[in-house]
This record gives sequence, C-alpha cells and structure tokens, in this order.
Amino acid sequence: MKKKFLSMVMAVAMMSCFVCGCGANEDQSVATQEASVEASSEVVEAATTQESTSDVVTDRSGNEITLPTEVNSIISMAPSTTQVLIDLGLADKIVACDTYSYASYADSLNADIPQFDMMTPDQEQIVALNADIVFTTGMSASHGEDVFASVKEAGVCVFDIPSSASLADIQEDILAIGNAVGKATEAQAIVDDMVADIEAIKTIAATIPEDEKKTVLFELFTPSGDSPVIYTCGANTYIDEMITLVGATNVAGQEADQWPALTEEAAVAMDPQVILTADMYTDDVINVLLTMKGWENVAAVKDQAIYQIDGDTVNRPNHHVVDAMIEMAQDIYPEYYADFDAEQPAA
Repeated sequence: MKKKFLSMVMAVAMMSCFVCGCGANEDQSVATQEASVEASSEVVEAATTQESTSDVVTDRSGNEITLPTEVNSIISMAPSTTQVLIDLGLADKIVACDTYSYASYADSLNADIPQFDMMTPDQEQIVALNADIVFTTGMSASHGEDVFASVKEAGVCVFDIPSSASLADIQEDILAIGNAVGKATEAQAIVDDMVADIEAIKTIAATIPEDEKKTVLFELFTPSGDSPVIYTCGANTYIDEMITLVGATNVAGQEADQWPALTEEAAVAMDPQVILTADMYTDDVINVLLTMKGWENVAAVKDQAIYQIDGDTVNRPNHHVVDAMIEMAQDIYPEYYADFDAEQPAA
C-alpha cells in the first residue's frame, strides 16, 4: 500500500516537471509548480492517513500482516478454518479453498469455486483471484518450504494458522479468524459455547470415582502389513487434553512425541481399557481391531470396548472438536454422560 502511494507521488512530480518545461512564461511555470507541490502534499497526506488507520496485527504464526479494512472475498486453505468461516456466516465470501474443504463442505460453499492442493497450491492462480485475505495452515509448511511465498510477495494478505496444540489455542484461532474478517462478536459467541460445553464436561468428570476411571488408547491409523505401527496422540496435544478432561487417562500421554508411532507390542503392553479410533481408511475397522493377532488379552478387546470417532471432527482443530470430545465421553463413560446436553452452536 505504501509503495502504491509513493508511486503516485512520483507520478505527480514527473507530471509537474513535464508541465513546467512546456510553460509559456515564468508565471505559469511558478503557478504550475505550486499546484503540483500541493497535489503531492495531498497524496502524501492521504498515504499517511491510510497507513495510520491500517490494522497491522500479527497472525497466529507471529507474522506481522496488514488486515484489509473490509473483507468481501476469502480463500481458505484448511478445512478447519473453512468450517469456522461457514459457521461465522461467510460461506458466500469464500472464492476458493483447498481440496479437503470442498470435499467436506461443498454443499455450503459457492458452486465450482477453484480448489487448490494445500501442500502445492497454484500461487499464480491464487494471486489472480485477488482475494482480500488468504487463510493458510501450518500443515502447508510441514516440509519446510513456504508454499505461499509468491502470494505474500504479491501483496496479498496471508493469515497463517499453525497446528493447534491445545483447546486454548483453538479458541484463540477462532477469535483471531473472527477479528480478521470483521466477525469478532460472532467468533466470541462460538468460543463462549465451546467453553460452556468444556466446563460442563469437567463438572461431570469430577464426579467419576478414581477406581472407575479408565485408560484409553486413541489411534489415528490401524497397523497393517504395509505399516505395522499405531499412530496415536502423545502429550501436548488437544486430543490428549480432551481425553484427560472427560476423566480418562491417555496410555500414550507420557510419550515424548506429540504424535508417536507405537509398535503393536508397545500398544499391547499398555493394556488400554478403551480404544478410540479415528481411522477412516480401514474397512470395518472395529472388527479389524477386535480380531488382531496378539491383542486377545488387551482389556479393551476382551470387553469389546472399541469405538470409532469421526476422524474429520476430531482431527480438525476448531470448535467442533468438542463434538468429538462429547462422543469420547459417552463412549468411555456412558453411565455418566448419556444425558449430556451440548450448547447449541451460535447462529
């Protein structure tokens, strides 16, 4: 923006030189110079005013950005963010999105909008769409490369949101998105509902006797011949936090990695009383887990306490993870959470 105004100043100055050179007399030249100086001053003053009212903030990754004064067109490059924008009532302003967002929320989005691979987006096409703001995810930079560098260099407002590690992080993400698109009040209402549900869950969890509390293994992917490991959640993840808040213990909660890969032997030795799976790729996954060789003596298998959690709901860090949290609670402790009534989402 500053460069644009400085270019205008230079243009005015160049025009004044041209007019002065062609003047018929000295008076005309002086008058023209005075007019051009006045015009230049007005442009500089406009630039100063514009810059002083610009909303310069840091995005969730700590990058300093200038938010647009008005948001009428949005590109969302993460399904978790797309879902927040839809719930904020901004589906009609989304002019492009990542492929996962469109696969999940096409019914809520404008028909046939451009879709991009979040790992290798077409930056030239994104710039050409001239959106007011582009929301990106830390996932896109997981290989160490800024795949939106050219978009930023083109002057587009790019708002990055790293992968959230806690429920508090998720709440801050929602508020930041709301602030960026002029929906701060609506975002606060969504967070308030989220907090109310979490507090209600914590109240129930506090009534569960210690001798009734259960151990849980959460799995993202089921072991197979091609990949003989179990990917799960360790400490410092919002999924571990959710398991704890409902009154259970994550058997992998002491693992150093956030997303550890456990051998089958290690998982069996942990002997979880409940297994929660978010595996959406293995056919008949519950039956597969119940019949895995070497797992016969695991408590969850013997008691058939294996439950499937919707992978999209639990893996997409926004307010809908509370839905997964309630689902977890009702699977692990049906006698305590059977009648749980969640807050209705904000309109």
